[in-house]
Amino acid sequence: MSAPEAPPGSAPEHPVLARLRERFGAALLATHAYRGDVTAEIAPEAVLAMCGFLRDDPALAFDFLMDVTAVDYIGSVPRFEVVYHLYSRPRNHRLRLKARVPEERPHIASVVGVWRGADWLERETYDMYGIVFDGHPDLRRIYLYEQFQGFPLRKDYPKEKRQPLVTRRDVDEREARRTEERERERYGRWQ
Repeated sequence: MSAPEAPPGSAPEHPVLARLRERFGAALLATHAYRGDVTAEIAPEAVLAMCGFLRDDPALAFDFLMDVTAVDYIGSVPRFEVVYHLYSRPRNHRLRLKARVPEERPHIASVVGVWRGADWLERETYDMYGIVFDGHPDLRRIYLYEQFQGFPLRKDYPKEKRQPLVTRRDVDEREARRTEERERERYGRWQ
């Protein structure tokens, strides 16, 4: 069976995008595959099902989540775009998934259950942009301290903003003790 012919003057759809369109239809909002840059814009509520499919389908086999990040399109509705960069080692192809989330409730499902490596990537995106990954096993700041106010990669974050000074006494005692134990375990010392 041969692939269906594309209309005159247009290229056939990339096989990965065609497979997604076949399986998810309306959840696939837009696509492009210009010069090997295969991108799918998807409905945010489909992210978990789509990621599981991309990993488990033998024809796709996206076994490596390279990155999770966000883009702040201040002034647009919805404001934020969560971006996933995927790679299939067995098939040697890449895919970028994009899902828009609103400023009022920047929530999207966590994909830690699909790719364990999403853990810290989602925490970083939460820490820098304030996007909440529902179902994440340990969603807390990864770079900044808990008392830090705001999200520094948002375009409306004031660059002159002063943050509260935090000393070791200000940090929750249990958290300080846990951090000290982890440091001793990893490095055999504390600071």
